[in-house]
Amino acid sequence: MGEEKRWHQHYPKEIPTTLSYDDKPLHMFLEEAASVYKEKKALYFMGKELSYAEVNIQAMKFANYLQSLGIQKGDRVAIMLPNTPQSVIGYYGALMAGAIVVQTNPLYTERELEYQLNDSGSKVIVCLDILVPRVSNVKKNTPLEHMIVTGIKDYLPFPKNLIYPFIQKKQYNMVVKVEESADTHVWKSVMDKAEASYQKVKVDPIEDTALLQYTGGTTGFPKGVILTHRNLVANAQMCDAWIYKTRKGEETVLGVLPFFHVYGMTAVMNLSILNGSKMVLLPKFDAGDVLKTIHKLKPTLFPGAPTIYIGLLNHPELKKYDLSSIEACISGSAPLPVDVQDKFEEVTGGKLVEGYGLTESSPVTHANLIYGNRISGSIGLPWPDTDAKILNMETYEEVEVGEVGELAVKGPQIMKGYWNKPEDTDNTLKEGWLLTGDLGYMDDNGYFYIVDRKKDMIIAGGYNIYPREVEEVLYEHEAILEAVVAGIPDPYRGETVKAYVVLKEGYAVTEDELNKHCRENLAAYKVPRIYDFRDELPKTAVGKILRRQLVDEEKRKEEKEEVSNSLS
Repeated sequence: MGEEKRWHQHYPKEIPTTLSYDDKPLHMFLEEAASVYKEKKALYFMGKELSYAEVNIQAMKFANYLQSLGIQKGDRVAIMLPNTPQSVIGYYGALMAGAIVVQTNPLYTERELEYQLNDSGSKVIVCLDILVPRVSNVKKNTPLEHMIVTGIKDYLPFPKNLIYPFIQKKQYNMVVKVEESADTHVWKSVMDKAEASYQKVKVDPIEDTALLQYTGGTTGFPKGVILTHRNLVANAQMCDAWIYKTRKGEETVLGVLPFFHVYGMTAVMNLSILNGSKMVLLPKFDAGDVLKTIHKLKPTLFPGAPTIYIGLLNHPELKKYDLSSIEACISGSAPLPVDVQDKFEEVTGGKLVEGYGLTESSPVTHANLIYGNRISGSIGLPWPDTDAKILNMETYEEVEVGEVGELAVKGPQIMKGYWNKPEDTDNTLKEGWLLTGDLGYMDDNGYFYIVDRKKDMIIAGGYNIYPREVEEVLYEHEAILEAVVAGIPDPYRGETVKAYVVLKEGYAVTEDELNKHCRENLAAYKVPRIYDFRDELPKTAVGKILRRQLVDEEKRKEEKEEVSNSLS
């Protein structure tokens, strides 16, 4: 960035304002870590440990197998896995083969999965055995050519690997048997058959895409964010510079943030491999499991989201566990409540600060200082080489300090654009500046604050939910005349999804029926938690439903309740 910015005055001497980024593809992180930290443990998964050398060998085998299937540079490989060794091996192996990774949420319904596979043009998918029926049902309607199937038990130590199928049967009420065929491949066989070598692919880090990370859009259809190798390398190295007290090859990082979410992918997976840290993988968030894991395995770094920290602090057996190993946490995905920050630091003795980012920025652009001055309620300072400004929403000119406008950011972590959506790209990227859609301001010291969202996006439990997508599903129900979805305040999830509906004359439908309909067509976190049946919805003169008016109505109701509670 070069020029001095007002936020630079607050940087500790250990954080440079500009960095020198490695001119290499992202998968070199793993190859170099396997050389430097060869025998050090890279992954811990439910009792099983893998060294950096072992992870690298298996990634090379996966790259070799993909190439044997005909995967070439630029082909898309979807990874539909929770946090498991396979999710790390598959990700880096696909990049080694020259492929573009398409991170796919295992919670997706068939409808969502089919859309993403078609939009991305993915040729291969790596998925869990319990997801095979879902993938098989959509495969014929997509360009998908091959399915590589794995299971949780594949990386469990003895005797857990023998017991797990019984647990799976009880938990999911299904026994999974996958038969190998020309287009269905079993992970364990892949690792047995493939060689630990692959055809090196020439990659231009600045130009070549490493990842398609899907995010929602105002049209209701998710968009594939194009992130290059340079975008992802730069953001990991920025993160490394920000938490400058980390010890190379010595940290243990708790991996509960899902890697199919860009924040978990960067702040846990890529950063850990860059630093030779040991990752403790948890396939899902369960507060009790997380507390036991911290107590037993003593992780030092714990990137998370507010709902994760809230869940731990509210666990009835919190005091039973020693969390004092935690040294630093950056919270993302949603605003961090001040009382959560204070209580978590009191319990752990470590530092917890709020950061900010978007899928389109790999994702981090701002954070509070971990080892320096921080301001609660602020998203902190722009990271090294990251420029930020607040724009007037009509003229796009920079506004005065303290004035609210749209946050725009610029830096080496900013996406190349949206996959096959040039118009959306042009609307979001202006001369290298990313228009975030978030409203905020900057204070005299260069600290930034977010006050509202220009978009109608709902953030519930750290997940981005786009109202239009939920509304479209509601409209598919025969009883629905009109529907609008909004985010209302929720003490645990930050926001929760509320649906306002008007029924067609002569029709009747219950909340349970609508809930069932939505669950069949949407991932669980997108399903409305509250249904409000109305005779009519507020509209503009041209018939557009006024979502903002409903949100304001909820806020007034909440304020009224607060006043009533304070007087009682």
